Amino acid sequence: MRKGLIILLTTLTILLGVYGVNEWSKSRSFQVFGELVNHVATNEPVIALTFDDGPTALTDDILSILQEEDIKATFFLTGREIEEHMEEAQKIVAAGHEIGNHSYSHQRMVFKSPSFIREEIERTDEWIRQAGYEGDIHFRPPFGKKLVVLPYYLSQQERKTVLWNIEPETFPEIAMDSQKITDYVMETVEPGSIILLHVMYESRKASIEAVKELIPALKQEGYTFVTVSELLEYEEIDS
Repeated sequence: MRKGLIILLTTLTILLGVYGVNEWSKSRSFQVFGELVNHVATNEPVIALTFDDGPTALTDDILSILQEEDIKATFFLTGREIEEHMEEAQKIVAAGHEIGNHSYSHQRMVFKSPSFIREEIERTDEWIRQAGYEGDIHFRPPFGKKLVVLPYYLSQQERKTVLWNIEPETFPEIAMDSQKITDYVMETVEPGSIILLHVMYESRKASIEAVKELIPALKQEGYTFVTVSELLEYEEIDS
């Protein structure tokens, strides 16, 4: 009886520990080292529109929308996809958008060695530079996952972890409907928001359709679109 109780308590402790680590790893507002940004505290009606993954053959679609609306966005690209689609990456740079680092292989960067994390980030930085981008390169972890080693590495490099505070695609009932995506963003947006969408794959057609609706709707509400780097400057001004 006592042995069974000990086994039960041990199992519960392990499960709670695993749950706690998972929650910690995906927190959008806390990490143990360095600076994490998921929005900027400002009263100015400025927001950053960000896209994860790519570039892919669908890059032209989103670039056309952004050009038509005359706004700049931030693309968190993977090194592997830049390597495979260098011409598309160069188009993003030529259009004046910001490029961030989203790792090379898009693996969860938890329970990884320091050498693995360094290689993923530095290799992608090199591909971003080869695409012609010259600005600061912020980092966004795949799936928003981070624990100790990744934040420590970034803090040593004086680089910020950039997450988001609005991601409508989190919810399956919203992700496949462009109108629901638009409605969700319009209901939750606030000055200083960082919006995350995925538009680089055929499976994300609803998201790219939503971008067409979102930009004019947000403009009508008085919002101005800026890159992540530009958004961070507003925090410095207000502080």
